[in-house]
Amino acid sequence: MTDLERKIYRIIYNMSRFRKNPTMDDLKRKTGKNEAAIRKAVQNLISRKEVTWDKEKREWKF
Repeated sequence: MTDLERKIYRIIYNMSRFRKNPTMDDLKRKTGKNEAAIRKAVQNLISRKEVTWDKEKREWKF
């Protein structure tokens, strides 16, 4: 897991604990990266099954 992936994972995890899903703007502000880099890192996390998105409940699963 790269540093960016680890950072995004922790942001998603911590915000999800309080029933708030981070927006793209939240992730951009907290990581300092652009949208393309964030999307790639999130796709990598999903492909390795570190996180999954539950469409019905609209929440992240760890």
